[in-house]
Amino acid sequence: MDFSFTEEQTLLEESVARYFQNDYDFESRQQLVKSEDGFSQENWATFAELGWLGVPFSEEDGGFGGGAIECMLMAENFGKGLLVEPYLATVVLAGGAIKHGGNAEQKAKYLPGIIDGSTQAALAYAEPQGRFNLADLTTTATTAGDGYVLNGYKAVVMNGPAADLLVVSARTSGEQRDADGVSVFVVDATADGVTRRDYPTVDGMRASEVTLEGVQVGADALLGEAGQGLGIIERAIDDGIMAVGSEAVGCMEVLYKDTVEYCKTREQFGQPIGKFQVLQHRMVDMFMEHEQSKSLMYMAAMRLDEGYGSEAQKAVSAFKVQVGKSGRFVGQNAVQLHGGMGMTDELNIGHYFKRLTIIDTLFGNVDYHLKRFGRL
Repeated sequence: MDFSFTEEQTLLEESVARYFQNDYDFESRQQLVKSEDGFSQENWATFAELGWLGVPFSEEDGGFGGGAIECMLMAENFGKGLLVEPYLATVVLAGGAIKHGGNAEQKAKYLPGIIDGSTQAALAYAEPQGRFNLADLTTTATTAGDGYVLNGYKAVVMNGPAADLLVVSARTSGEQRDADGVSVFVVDATADGVTRRDYPTVDGMRASEVTLEGVQVGADALLGEAGQGLGIIERAIDDGIMAVGSEAVGCMEVLYKDTVEYCKTREQFGQPIGKFQVLQHRMVDMFMEHEQSKSLMYMAAMRLDEGYGSEAQKAVSAFKVQVGKSGRFVGQNAVQLHGGMGMTDELNIGHYFKRLTIIDTLFGNVDYHLKRFGRL
């Protein structure tokens, strides 16, 4: 099987890697986390200038026509740099839902702002009772005249504090957990009836709890057909899993390499601890877990680019399971081998581990995706 990248893909990966090596060090990242926005608007504008925000979108929509492999290459480097800018929320999730479900007019209305960096967006899909079931919705959308009225509550809306647009899943018909009857709407985040409670997350990002009370939208806010929106959300979430899984692979690479370097210099009993055989075995296990995750990352990306269906969904779930298990193993061992330093806020090790821990629970944990793989 040919794993070589095209010239364009190689150039893309090199540009992202170079940016994080030269312009996105850990200390700068920590200052951004503590800032009011939680990320840099200047960095976001740079991403737009470099064309990164347009990579997943077709050339007809003003993008560069990239697929899962391009997203994978970028996200892996995002993980290495512990990116805090809302690429996942705005471009992959919200932008992906509009890309997969919107008509030509909707794409022309919303996507240019995402691509040029002037529009921030968020996907409001999760509800507290849902337990990773995307169809389990208490948020409703009832017809009113030519449009709809939305009422409900959405939990952990990533990038909610900065979002100009909210892509919201709501039930227009059927029972609470029916696959049919789910619709998707694009909502102005400043519309009457939208309230947000913003907060920082444990991994340095920002999120919101969003309440919708009598929010009125026009018929043109509906993505796709009424009642047939679950597939749009599922596709956007699978794209999101591909992105955060690739990010996790990048995090794991930094953790095992930094741990190896630390064990070469940290001395105990008059010699570097890296010379102790039991620790050598542990570091080899960390390397193997990273390599297994990377192999499944390649498979999932290729399956998605071959066409979205049950095979691609199975590959994505298998990848998520591997990342969940491997991320926990690599993160825990990196912290342990660094000793007390691994727990400090000043060292990057703990921050990578926090991100891996959040990625494990995003879009479904190991148990959920094992069951999903079995169903598929």
